[in-house]
Amino acid sequence: MTTQFKLKALCFAVLTSLAVSASPAFAATAEEAAQLGKNLTPMGAEKAGNADGTIPAWDGGYTKVDPAYKQGGKRLDPFVAEKPLFSITAQNMAQYADKLSDGTKAMFAKYPETYRVDVYPTHRTAAAPQWVYDNVAKNAVNATLVDSSAGRIPQGAYGGVPFPIPKDGTEAIWNHILNWRGTSVSMHFRHYLMTADGTQVMTTDGKAIQEMPYYYPEGSAEKFEGDYWLFRLLNVGPPIRAGEQIMGRTNLNGDKSQAHVYLAGQRRVRKLPNACCDTPTPATAGVMSFDELSVFQGRIDRFNWKLIGKKEMYVPYNDNKVQTAAKPEDLFAKHHMNPDYVRWELHRVWVVEADLAPGKRHQLPKGRYYLDEDTWQAMLGDRWDANGQLAKTLWALPAVMPDIPAHATLSSGFYDLTSGAWFIQNVYTGLPEQYGVVDRYRKSEFSPAAMAGQGVR
Repeated sequence: MTTQFKLKALCFAVLTSLAVSASPAFAATAEEAAQLGKNLTPMGAEKAGNADGTIPAWDGGYTKVDPAYKQGGKRLDPFVAEKPLFSITAQNMAQYADKLSDGTKAMFAKYPETYRVDVYPTHRTAAAPQWVYDNVAKNAVNATLVDSSAGRIPQGAYGGVPFPIPKDGTEAIWNHILNWRGTSVSMHFRHYLMTADGTQVMTTDGKAIQEMPYYYPEGSAEKFEGDYWLFRLLNVGPPIRAGEQIMGRTNLNGDKSQAHVYLAGQRRVRKLPNACCDTPTPATAGVMSFDELSVFQGRIDRFNWKLIGKKEMYVPYNDNKVQTAAKPEDLFAKHHMNPDYVRWELHRVWVVEADLAPGKRHQLPKGRYYLDEDTWQAMLGDRWDANGQLAKTLWALPAVMPDIPAHATLSSGFYDLTSGAWFIQNVYTGLPEQYGVVDRYRKSEFSPAAMAGQGVR
């Protein structure tokens, strides 16, 4: 049974037993949760492959660490010897249209001579530590959605995706926001803007630290205080931005989230008054909005979220090849990523739609997101403007990281279908330090005082 929006019997029963987005939220039943680790993976995906064998069964993910890998160094490609099964182009796109997002199809229409999707064998590499799986099992029966001043937020969840058997779109998007990507990491990356005429502009050369208190191994739902993502970035370039800093503490309740910037010219720390949603983020020099980071990020209350169902789609996956390029310029074509470096695979994804909530405003009032069933990360996203025109398509480039273990987004970006410009954040290529696992940071590292202490130019 394969249809464009198919649901396996178990998932279908769960979804249709309740109204989609406006219904009260209830935890999964004990019978539903008992399927985790059996018919379902510990994260809630279908463990079995598909009928025609193009999607294999999940067998625990990829956890073999290459002995040549050095912590924090260049991420290696475990599938470097593989060749594409086939390529999708503007000429044969119709043959695969039911497995392509609207944004991907729009790119074929806009750049028919150069845009290409190379499809490789599917590998279900998603993995996490056992303690994360144990937490997911607890969340399945304990987590609920409760009202807050910033919309519906998880309660009773900790240390794993909160809703492995989702009942509505809000639960599904929270799974994405709280996806597993490690606890404490150190990074050095660059952001690039490509203008409509193909000019490359490095907007950020940044060294950053990141921590997810939601994933402290010794924590619990009872002790968790709500700050789930901590981030601090120091710009070392380009010269005009050297010395700038931004720090964020993101809370389940968006009204409690905080962001501060250090202005090198003034040598002052300032609190950002509106660090959310369609506000441009200083970390990307204002090119990306806060809620476009990693396809979607942050508070959710400007939209009503609807869970459409599950389908098979071609999405970027296992994109370690991006991290192995000799230099960043190798990754960029004039109007899009160099297709030679982007690996696409066939995976099952949850389709979630976002429509502007009554009384709210957003420059792009409608969105559709495609969440990988194995990790809950958004692999692709499309956004429409107020005139109903598809304006922007967003994408993630996730990588296998068996040392964590995780399959998580490293780089991400968007194609602006209106202006022709495009943007990629977190390019590690050519830098000595990539996405490295580190020991726990001191709490003081994510404070305005720490920014002021490091503030030099």
